[in-house]
Amino acid sequence: MTTRFVVFGMVQGVGFRWFVARHARALGLRGYARNLPDGSVEVVVDGRAESLPELERLLQAGPANAQVERVERSGEAVLTATGQSFDIL
Repeated sequence: MTTRFVVFGMVQGVGFRWFVARHARALGLRGYARNLPDGSVEVVVDGRAESLPELERLLQAGPANAQVERVERSGEAVLTATGQSFDIL
């Protein structure tokens, strides 16, 4: 199942993408995290649906220096070719 999340708040420049990558890999998800021009972070993941609630919980918490305001989830996403891992773009 491919899912897109957009995380809003103070989430750029605080290690958020590396935080996401570490946890996504541990959950067996593949995909990517990238900064968007509006200051948010886009996370697109593909993997077992059972892993998505845990990832969403982690996105809402973020790393220690982040301040997450909200997480938007969309079930409709296209995963560009990233291989079998989780990438930071």
